Amino acid sequence: MSEKLVEIIRGNMIESFHRGDLAVVDSDGNLLYSVGSPREKVAFIRSSSKPIQAIPVITSGAADRYQFTDAELAVFCASHSGEPVHIETVQSILSKIGLTDSALQCGRHLPFNKQAANAMIQNQQEPTEVHCNCSGKHSGMLALAQHMGWDVSNYINIDHPVQQAMRQSMADFAGMAAEDIAIGTDGCGVPVFGLPVYNMALAWARLTKADSLGEDKAVAARRITQAMTKCPQLVAGTGRLCTALMTHLNGRVVAKSGAEGVYCVGILNQGIGIAVKIEDGNGRATGPAIIETLRQMDLLTEEDLTNLQSFHQPTVYNHRRDVVGQSRAVFTLQKH
Repeated sequence: MSEKLVEIIRGNMIESFHRGDLAVVDSDGNLLYSVGSPREKVAFIRSSSKPIQAIPVITSGAADRYQFTDAELAVFCASHSGEPVHIETVQSILSKIGLTDSALQCGRHLPFNKQAANAMIQNQQEPTEVHCNCSGKHSGMLALAQHMGWDVSNYINIDHPVQQAMRQSMADFAGMAAEDIAIGTDGCGVPVFGLPVYNMALAWARLTKADSLGEDKAVAARRITQAMTKCPQLVAGTGRLCTALMTHLNGRVVAKSGAEGVYCVGILNQGIGIAVKIEDGNGRATGPAIIETLRQMDLLTEEDLTNLQSFHQPTVYNHRRDVVGQSRAVFTLQKH
């Protein structure tokens, strides 16, 4: 059963709360801490899969062939905010592989970043696929297809070799058979992977320590995690939790959000992965849950907690910007 993870306080009353399941796992598969029932809770990992989906872009030789930079590797892993640096980086990838925005099949929406979105509205500029938060991932998929000589017109289909390679990558890191991973369709049109929260955490543990998966995957994982920590702004954007965590913790963790209340973190140099799934899918609970987990594991200093306060215990404001409440994590990790 899922357990209460986060409460929303207004005045002196608990107004709402969010249940969920959480796992902390090492790269050998040992469950170190848990809340709820992470072995039984199966959910779609959503965009928290992106760093693992980027692995085949490296192991195939595509990253070396096209001489992708750390920024470009980082945006493969991104749910980006559509700021100018994100758009320029995706366009650079497409230019290197000889394609244009029209090759992307991720759909289109205005940037998450309000300043970037307002600038487009003021300039009467319609968003294209490159503005989609998943355009970085899709550019990586296109790079893999171009490098391997595969058809780029249907790369989002589950039976396409690109998607088969990415499903297998997820299976390898999660310690599962590919056929045991449930398949749905993500917000950007590509297959999305369903697996237990425990296996999500295992995948992220192995992302930080992939030696057991062979030298090629270990090298690829190191390149991906180094790119993410070197270029945290490319992974999310201004004011976003992923960017803040990797910036303030200065190379100690890699982090990636997923839709519907999923969040994953890898503790670098320790081979430890953390995964949380909020039962009702509300992403406002992931920051308090993840940062509280890191705090209870003694991985954060007082300075870290101060820097991450707005994500750990977010203040609730009304429309007048009066302080009317606060969000707070209320769980205790169960040690195994």
